[in-house]
Amino acid sequence: QVQLTESGGGLVQAGGSLKLSCAASGFTLHYHGIGWFRQAPGMGREGVSCISSSGGTNYVDSVKGRFTTSRDNAKNTVYLQMNSLKPEDTAVYYCAAAKEGSCTLWTSDYDYWGRGNQVAVSS
Repeated sequence: QVQLTESGGGLVQAGGSLKLSCAASGFTLHYHGIGWFRQAPGMGREGVSCISSSGGTNYVDSVKGRFTTSRDNAKNTVYLQMNSLKPEDTAVYYCAAAKEGSCTLWTSDYDYWGRGNQVAVSS
């Protein structure tokens, strides 16, 4: 059974850092494109970053230079390191896996989703 589990969220002050983890079970994560998405209250789900099966990454403009996506194949886990956090980064963060290996920021390209992890940034 394919399962993705996010962890590492919480409450942090503006300017602080958090590292989210996305642990996979039931499949080998590094064969698939993995995306990070977020959804703020009353808003749609937004693509934040992704990592392809070959290790290429992509980021939405609002997080470039602040967020970094990486992968540990031995742990079957993908990470999202978030630095210089801003109040507008407050959202529920989801990781998702695509059946293909490409990296995109479109929700429609992803087939498996975690349950989400809350990140709150205070001003």
